[in-house]
Amino acid sequence: MQIEQIARIQSPRVIRIGGGVAQEIGEVLEQLGLSRPLIVTDQKLVQLGHVQTVTDVLEASKIVWSVFDEVIEDPTDDCVKAGLTVLRNGNFDCIIGLGGGSPMDTAKAISFMSVNRGHVRDYRAPHQIDRCGPPVILVPTTGGTGSELTRWCVITDTQKPEKYNLSGLACVATAALIDWTFTTTKPWRITADTAVDSLTHAIEAYVSRKASPYTDAFALAAMPAITKHVLTACKEPKNAAARQSLMLAASQAGMAFSNASVALVHGMSRPIGAHFHVAHGLSNAMILPHVTKFSIDTSEARYAKCARVMDWADEHDSNASACEKLVENLRILNSDLKVPSPRSLGLVGDANIFDLMASQAIASGSPQNNPRIPTQAEIMRLYHDIWLD
Repeated sequence: MQIEQIARIQSPRVIRIGGGVAQEIGEVLEQLGLSRPLIVTDQKLVQLGHVQTVTDVLEASKIVWSVFDEVIEDPTDDCVKAGLTVLRNGNFDCIIGLGGGSPMDTAKAISFMSVNRGHVRDYRAPHQIDRCGPPVILVPTTGGTGSELTRWCVITDTQKPEKYNLSGLACVATAALIDWTFTTTKPWRITADTAVDSLTHAIEAYVSRKASPYTDAFALAAMPAITKHVLTACKEPKNAAARQSLMLAASQAGMAFSNASVALVHGMSRPIGAHFHVAHGLSNAMILPHVTKFSIDTSEARYAKCARVMDWADEHDSNASACEKLVENLRILNSDLKVPSPRSLGLVGDANIFDLMASQAIASGSPQNNPRIPTQAEIMRLYHDIWLD
C-alpha cells in the first residue's frame, strides 16, 4: 500500500487577528492562567509608544510586568543571554515578544534556553527543540516575518558569524495577537522588505519538497494579497485596507512555511545577513528572482501557478511562458520597491566569501527543500550573479 505524505502541523493554541486586538492581551493572559510577563522588545518600539500600548492594557488588568528592551536587529546569542539573565532574576511566568522578527525570535530563544543547557548553537537545525520553557505570547508589529505563527526562530552567533535556524515545539508560541494597526508607523523600506519576506515565505512553501494541501492553501492565499497591496502600503502608510491585507498575508505565509519549510532563497539569505548585516527581507528580495529562475525547470507547474495566482500570467499562457513572466515580474516588483543591489550598497563579495556563505547555506538544511537541490558550486555561482546585478 502506498503511504500518503503526512502533513505535520504545529501552531499556537490561541490566535487572535484584527485591528486593535492587542487590547485583548490581558484577557488572553487570564485565559492561559498567566499573570507575570516579561516583555521582550527593542528601544525603537518603546520610543514609538507601542510598548506603552501593551503595558497600559496590562496595568488596567492589574498584571505586573517588566521590560527587556535590548533586542537588536538580527539578534545574537549575546542578546539572548542578556534577556535570559533578566528572566532568571525575575519572578516571571511567561514572555511577551513584541515587535518584528527580532524581538519575537529573541523571546522564543530566551524561553527555550531557560530550560535547555548549553549554547544556542547546540540546538541549530536539524536539531528539534521540544523541551519548552515559559509560555510565549507574540504580538507582531510588522507584516512580514510570520514568526508569531511559526515553529522557527533565527539567532546570530557572534563567534562565527553565522545565523542559526532553530526549530521545534519550543519555538511555537502559546498565543499570537496579530494587530495590523502597529504597522502603520513603518516606513517604506521596512514595509517593502517585510512584504517581500512574506512573499518569499509563500512561494518557497508552495514549491517546497515538504509542501502539502494544507500549506498550499495558505501560500496561495498570501501571494496575491501581498503583490496587490504592498505598493499601496509603501506609498500610503496609514492605508488600513492595505495594512490589514499585508498583515493577514504575512500570517498565512507564516503558517505555510512553518509547516512546509523554506528553501534555497532563505538558505542563501541568512549568510548575507550574518556577514553583511543586510536586513533579512531585503536580502531575500535580492535573491528571489535568481533562485526562482534557477529552480523553475524542476517544478514548472508549481511556479506557473504562482504567476497565475498573482495575475502575472493567465490560463492562456503555457507553463513555460508563465514562469518567464514570474521571473520578469519579480524583477519589476524589486524595481518598484526600490530594492538595491549588493554592489549599490557597497558590499564587496569575492570567491572566498561566496564559498563560505554557500557552505553555511547548505549546512542550514533549507536548500535541501528546494525543488532543484543545488551543489555548493551552484550556490556560489548564484551569489556571483546576484552581486553582478
